[in-house]
Amino acid sequence: MNDAPIARPVRSLTAVTNQLLHRGSPYEVEVVEIDGVPTRVWRNADPTLRASLEKMRSYGDAPALVYAEERLSHAEFYRHAATMAHRMAGEYGIAKGDRVALALRNYPEWVIAYYAAAALGAVLVPLNAWWTGSELEYGLSDSGASLLVADEERIAALGGVPRRLDLPVIAVRTSGALPEGVRAWPDVLGEVAEDVRLPEADPAPDEPANIFYTSGTTGRPKGAVGSHRNMISNQLSADYARMRSLMRLGLDMGDAQAFLDAVSSPVVLCVVPLFHTTGAQSVMHPTLAKGGALVLMYKWSPEEALRLIERERVAAITAVPAMIAQMLASPKLGEHDLSSLLVLASGGAPAPPALVSRARAGMHDLMLAQGYGLTESSATATVNGGSDYLLRPDSAGLPVAVVDVKIVGAGGEELPPGEVGEVWINGPGIVHGYWNRPDATAASFTDGWLHTGDLGRLDEEGFLYIVDRAKDMIIRGGENVYCAEVEAAVHEHPAVAEVAVMGVPHEVYGEEVGAVVRALPGTSLTEEELRAFLADRLAAFKIPAHIRIAEGELPRNAAGKLLKNRLKRDHGWLEEAGDAPAAG
Repeated sequence: MNDAPIARPVRSLTAVTNQLLHRGSPYEVEVVEIDGVPTRVWRNADPTLRASLEKMRSYGDAPALVYAEERLSHAEFYRHAATMAHRMAGEYGIAKGDRVALALRNYPEWVIAYYAAAALGAVLVPLNAWWTGSELEYGLSDSGASLLVADEERIAALGGVPRRLDLPVIAVRTSGALPEGVRAWPDVLGEVAEDVRLPEADPAPDEPANIFYTSGTTGRPKGAVGSHRNMISNQLSADYARMRSLMRLGLDMGDAQAFLDAVSSPVVLCVVPLFHTTGAQSVMHPTLAKGGALVLMYKWSPEEALRLIERERVAAITAVPAMIAQMLASPKLGEHDLSSLLVLASGGAPAPPALVSRARAGMHDLMLAQGYGLTESSATATVNGGSDYLLRPDSAGLPVAVVDVKIVGAGGEELPPGEVGEVWINGPGIVHGYWNRPDATAASFTDGWLHTGDLGRLDEEGFLYIVDRAKDMIIRGGENVYCAEVEAAVHEHPAVAEVAVMGVPHEVYGEEVGAVVRALPGTSLTEEELRAFLADRLAAFKIPAHIRIAEGELPRNAAGKLLKNRLKRDHGWLEEAGDAPAAG
């Protein structure tokens, strides 16, 4: 059994950090200017996604993508991506700065299209595959997409939208006749030549590479504009954090690197959607950039995940806590050989400390970790792993070496350790702002610092603790749901006078969406009617699972703000007192 090395922590954080960051180390840092702000970056990171793709070609026959019974080696993956890049440029006119939208499940074509467009300097727009047709239309219109790559379900949901937007579509894994303006992926790809190389292009590290949409407090998603450097920073950040954890256990740099090599290059199971930064930036890119194999799942199933861990000899998984809890609770947990699994990490949602204990009790020794970050920080900002995670399961961990975290008070002052304030993050992962939203950009970014909206504190050693969530945000099984967006949709019902949306604790998903609604006088409204009304307006995960119809006016404070904690308490939805778990 390949267990992660476990030992008593004996080395100080300062000693380990100094050894990892010395000149000539793989984790050496340098300072560059990004938008005029001096920023620490990884000296040895690939400069662009195009450069990463070119490097993947050198891994030859090593497996790159696994989906069901399909397999592509790194050399084959490069050839497919290079060929599709030629088709995008030659047949669709895609060039630097053009937006290419992706709306499909975790198919191999998602990954191929992403790297193909990025290699041209185009800007990828991953759209949430759970969105309704109207939500997808908004993403396409807002981003000004020039090309859409979509699967059968998303094409059906969009209906005549692409034709109305004059938007060409490449259809992935479809059956039957295709609508006008839609071509099947195999027809577009055509012959893949053995000697194909990428078309000429020159993307730069700090030029836009993607727009990941994140829900905003106005009820409309905002597009976070990320660069090539934003994306590739995760390539070394995760490795650095794991090395730091291993060396804190007392391992020397050589032994820690040997363990890391065993984790980094074999096989990683991708259980989270690629349209989220966790999937694309923390899982997909670091795995492929280091010559590893990315195992894709059509949809989440704990039993299927266990089967794939055994069949593919999976070494690492990053999942939302709900997925880890479901695997641990599966009656088939003991039926599979999971000895290849060395790292089990959580991200995308708060991880309850009790989950750490259940994982340790239910599986063999392995490295447990969780990370904290946002779409706007390009995923990884802090990591808590190894012995640190066992000792501080309620912490979001330490910043990686190129990231700074500070706690800011209401007056903009930096607070000392132990005091609670807003968490601000600085580093090479901070996006360049929101697409066509200058006011929102100015409100959330200051001289390279991201205002997260999360409340937290730092301890004397620099570990971050998140003590409250971002304003009015619900995290349901790793999916962010902003209350304002749901409230806006509920308010569209003609019988609704008032609505307050809030999170309801759930042992599997972390939270579900709850709504307290007051109907207009002289009207009637039922839970079933409201859910049916919302079905065409919101993705299924955003529709309230808990609805209460109130008789009187909803409680508000003197400023007219809804008192949601009182409503939670009145309806039995208030979590027990105590510190909130660290956000992932």
